Amino acid sequence: MAKIRIQNMMFYGFHGFYEYEREQGQKFFIDVEIEMDDTKAIETDSVNDAVDSAAVYDIVGEAVKHQRYQLLISLSAHIGDKLLERYPNISSVTATIRKPSVPIAGPIDYIEVETTRTRK
Repeated sequence: MAKIRIQNMMFYGFHGFYEYEREQGQKFFIDVEIEMDDTKAIETDSVNDAVDSAAVYDIVGEAVKHQRYQLLISLSAHIGDKLLERYPNISSVTATIRKPSVPIAGPIDYIEVETTRTRK
């Protein structure tokens, strides 16, 4: 088994509980940790048998930029599901989303949500 981590991807999206958040949008920062069976990739040394980091970036970006969610937990789960759907050798995906602009009255760096999706 191998772990692949892609840290601190930044995308502009339109997610949030409040309508103005879904209309105005903001930056979201996303980490993805993938656990995968690396047996075939090691044998072939081919990206076709591994997980292509650039493709993962694109899949995450599509989810953030082209969908609208009220809950970050829904977006996080959607990202994990899309990656499991694309790569049959992935056993689990943990997606962490940080939202720095939150409607909370007080000092705060960000809200963070993390989900783990596993192959059934």
